[in-house]
Amino acid sequence: MTAADTLIAIDHVKFGYDASRTILNDVNLRFQRGQVTAILGGSGCGKTTLMRLVAGVHGVSSGQVVFDGEVVDVRNRQQLYRLRRRLGMLFQFGALFTDLTVYDNVAFPLREMTDLPESLVHDIVLMKLNAVGLRGAAALKIAEVSGGMARRIALARAIALDPELIIYDEPFAGLDLISMGVAAKLIRTLNDVTGATSLVISHDVPECMAIADHVVLMAAPGGRIVAQGTPRELMDSTDPEVRQFVRGEPDGPVKFHYPAADLASDFGLASP
Repeated sequence: MTAADTLIAIDHVKFGYDASRTILNDVNLRFQRGQVTAILGGSGCGKTTLMRLVAGVHGVSSGQVVFDGEVVDVRNRQQLYRLRRRLGMLFQFGALFTDLTVYDNVAFPLREMTDLPESLVHDIVLMKLNAVGLRGAAALKIAEVSGGMARRIALARAIALDPELIIYDEPFAGLDLISMGVAAKLIRTLNDVTGATSLVISHDVPECMAIADHVVLMAAPGGRIVAQGTPRELMDSTDPEVRQFVRGEPDGPVKFHYPAADLASDFGLASP
């Protein structure tokens, strides 16, 4: 992979929300233009945090995030607005405006970021809603739609501006099996038709393996990169940690419990 092929570079990034807990420690990754990259890993390994750094929501503690040759600087508001105009974000919990209709939620970025006439905004909004199967729900309030429908509305809003980079944070959560398959196909189709670069954060191994060009498996602590490669390479891996995750096995190197003090000490009991 050459530098020209790389849209996003994560170089020796370290980050923590406070001094006592490091979420990402010396993470290095490259995301290639025009590809769908799936970022997998257990809860708390830093997947969403990494995407927040890419979007400039937080600044790195050390290292750098490079977006198309530019080092992302959260102190540079003008740069952030310019870079964010080039990306779309499907938030983990949708982040829809509950006081607006479905139509107005999707229209929001078009009205805020462009000077398009309302007639053109109307056509674009209906096209995006039609792509996710919800054109008929345009007039509904957010309180009137299901959780799965809300996720699809958020997807329509994320692609409203035809961004170069699309970040999907748990796009399959809350969807039934049919909607999940449709959403996965839509992510792949959008990527191929528009030439966008897609980063998909998910726990859903089968759907991600079916649509991704490249897969990154992260683990705690420190956002450790366990493995990366093509879906086939990860599925065929003999590494115990990789095998446990991609096969959903309960026993293996990945532990269920978050690191904690000895149970006896937490309950004020004497250790045996």
